Amino acid sequence: MYNQIIQTNKIVIHHICTQNSIRFDVLRFDEIDAVVSGNKFFKLKLYLENVLAQNATTIATFGGAYSNHIVATAFVCKKLGLKSIGIIRGEEPKKLSHTLVDAMNYGMHLIFTERSYYRNKKAIQEKYQSNNWFWINEGGYGIAGANGAAEMYNWIDDSYTHILLAAGTGTMMAGFIKAAKKHQQIIGVNVMKGNENLINEVEFLLTDEEKKKNYILLNDYHFGGYAKPSKELFNFMNKVWDTYKLPTDFVYNSKTIFACFDLMKKNYFSPQSKILAIQCGGLQGNLSLNKNILHF
Repeated sequence: MYNQIIQTNKIVIHHICTQNSIRFDVLRFDEIDAVVSGNKFFKLKLYLENVLAQNATTIATFGGAYSNHIVATAFVCKKLGLKSIGIIRGEEPKKLSHTLVDAMNYGMHLIFTERSYYRNKKAIQEKYQSNNWFWINEGGYGIAGANGAAEMYNWIDDSYTHILLAAGTGTMMAGFIKAAKKHQQIIGVNVMKGNENLINEVEFLLTDEEKKKNYILLNDYHFGGYAKPSKELFNFMNKVWDTYKLPTDFVYNSKTIFACFDLMKKNYFSPQSKILAIQCGGLQGNLSLNKNILHF
């Protein structure tokens, strides 16, 4: 039933350019579904299998006002006949974001929490726990989320030498490290400012053997922080669209694509390298922007 929610036949390779014998492609996971876009399907998949196996009736999870994970969870729960609860970071605003409105329209019950209290996830679970509830961490973080994300690797051939992807909770990055071949380097692009400890969250999901693989987390491409408006980044997104007809979002994927070009310019990649950037979805975040900012 769950596999019928998305269209994996829409996962395609988008060639960007070849410069100095270095090939740069993008793997498009964003088109598999308008709501459960990109990595959200894969990070939720194994959790949902556990939910159905345990006959749970409700999924409770965490996220912010513009969380792709929140709206994707709400949508999938509606499809599967499950109830959904969203623990939302911050006090309830006078006007809800389009993301939260969509989540509510899909049947999710929202519970707003103060930011200081939101950090204590264990206390929140103890306060709201109810029979037949199944809790999923923010962004699908956890072993099940990482193992699900590892399945995204099934669309990648072994010829790629470097795989770049955005890192929020680090779940997808951990999944790709698990699946990567020895000759490949996984490059995570940290989308948050001042979150250098993210690499520890990634490695918590890895085995000792997986920690020996070739990976790195870059912390200098956040453009001011998570979901922070940036004129420089908006200009870059428009250039990418006008030149390559590749849509990106300002929270995750645009930072990954920017990092790819910047690393190429800095000669990070050796000749004959074959680079693959992961378009991990989340384009709905652009709906929070004024309509005249982006060209697409």
